[in-house]
This record gives sequence, C-alpha cells and structure tokens, in this order.
Amino acid sequence: MKKIGFIDYYLSEWHANNYPAWMQEKCEELGVEYKVAYAWAELDVSPRDNVTTDEWCAKFGVEKCASIEEVCQKSDVVLILCPSDPQKHLEYAKVVLPFKKRTYIDKTFAPDYETACKIFEVAEQHGTPFFSTSALRFAEELAKVEKPETMITTGGGRDIGEYIVHQCEMVVKKMGKDIKKVIANVQGTQTFINVHFDSGKQATMIFGSAMPFNMYMSDGKGAEAWSGVSSPFFKNLIADILRFYETGDVSFDVQETKAVIKLVEMATKAAKAPCSWIEA
Repeated sequence: MKKIGFIDYYLSEWHANNYPAWMQEKCEELGVEYKVAYAWAELDVSPRDNVTTDEWCAKFGVEKCASIEEVCQKSDVVLILCPSDPQKHLEYAKVVLPFKKRTYIDKTFAPDYETACKIFEVAEQHGTPFFSTSALRFAEELAKVEKPETMITTGGGRDIGEYIVHQCEMVVKKMGKDIKKVIANVQGTQTFINVHFDSGKQATMIFGSAMPFNMYMSDGKGAEAWSGVSSPFFKNLIADILRFYETGDVSFDVQETKAVIKLVEMATKAAKAPCSWIEA
C-alpha cells in the first residue's frame, strides 16, 4: 500500500473532503493500492466550516503531520491541494518538489503566469515529475469533435478569477497553446470572453455565477457538437492522478498548463477592462 500525503492551506474544503473516497473507489477499479495516509495544513481551523485539522484527520483516518517536510518524508507520493488559494502553491512547491516524489498540484495551478513558470523551474531543478489541471480537462464530451476550429464554453462559480480556469482548461486542450489576445464584453451578470489564437482559431468563454458547464465545438468541415458536461470528470481526474503516481508519466503536454494559466490571467484582466484587447 503506497501512502499519499495531503498538503493544504486548510483541510476541510470540498476537494480534500471528496478525494479520499474517490481515490479508494478508483484504486479498486484500477487494481492499484494507494491510501491518503498523511496530512498537513497551514491553518488549523477551516474557514469554510470551522473543522480543525485534528477533526479532519480523525474523520478520514489520516495521520496529522507537524510540517510539510514530515508529510514528504513519510509519503510515497504527494498532493498539494489549496484549490481556492493558488497563491500558496509556489511556497509549498519549494518545500515539496526537492523531495523528488511524484506530485499533483490542484487547480488553479498558480495565481499568474510568472508564478506558474517559477513552479516549473523548481520542478525542473530537482527533476521531480508533477502535473496540474482542472478536472474539466477530463470531461468526456470534449472527444466529440477531434480538432475544432471554433469553440464556445459556459461555466460559473463564486468568482471569475477562481473558476474561469475550468473553461480555460477545456479551451487550451482542444484549441492549443498559441493564444494571441482576448477581449471581454460584460452583459448584466455574464461575461463573454473572446479568445483569438495565432492559428486563426477562436473560442468564446461565457462566465456567469450560476451557469452550468456546456460546450460547443465545430471543425468547420461538418463535424460539430453542442452538449452539457455531465460525464464524471472529477473521478476521471482522480484516475489520471493515480495512473501518474504509478508511472510518473503525464497524460498530456505539461506546457499546456502554462498556457491555461496565461489564459486565466488574460481573461481575468479582460473582465476588469471590458472592450479592451489583452495581448499575450
């Protein structure tokens, strides 16, 4: 049984509360043996629900560690969480990645492109395999059109800065990394973000706090698809994390992660300055 170490800003949050059961489920399906065994959190009390680190660990049968270093020393593989606090990822990665253990870093990977590049530099310096992604990369509906020339996505969340990453992940996966410029238009509570690529492709991301995840894709040659996202993308992500822990191989071009964060940064800036082009 290989041991997974959780590192979080505070442990009682949606991702940390759901990942252990999903990991157990997927381990059984994949025939691998992993367990969330160790955890550390910077804040002892979760601002979400006031659950303490000790209470979270007792609930999930996890050993509380006194430091990030202790988690890394005891664990076979590592998962850096804090999905709502990506500003913590570089700080934590600087401690975790020198241990050279396979590491998954939760979305959003970094608060900006510059920080994303710094995390990559730390990983490369120590030769540590790692990856990060939004779970929406693993939406099965994305396979409906192989090479789209145009794409429209919708999605919501509490805040565009935190949640636009899901649409950015889908767009970069299907449309590519060669982002040229973006422009936003705000209509009521919805923000329309048009993305132009060097290749000539275009995508539109529509963000509204209560909007579900939907997508439209067309290759301009007759293949097109419009659908809601109802596939089990989070469980698909968990399966991919476990596969990565087993092999050390990332299932996609990790440089796409930099492009995703670049697009998140540009989209957020564009939303704050409607009708102004934001260049890559």
